[in-house]
Amino acid sequence: MSESPQEAAFVAALDRVAAAHPALPPLEAGLLAALDVGLPGDSRAFARTFGVEHALVLRALVGLEELGHIAVTARDGRTQRTRFAATAP
Repeated sequence: MSESPQEAAFVAALDRVAAAHPALPPLEAGLLAALDVGLPGDSRAFARTFGVEHALVLRALVGLEELGHIAVTARDGRTQRTRFAATAP
């Protein structure tokens, strides 16, 4: 079974992010790769798409924000849905 072009692009982006930042855990690298391929920076959408608990995605975003890799652009206080964007390298 072959992967779709979108899956191939994501895997390639994930490889690039992992090579550039080898100390990043896989989830954090996946979040950066998703932004790299143009997926919207939305914590709930990422969690749903990749079958990851939303709380884990939120925790990963905090770490990425502390490292300066992303900037949180919006947060819903009720649902904790967080929108984020990559920062300039």
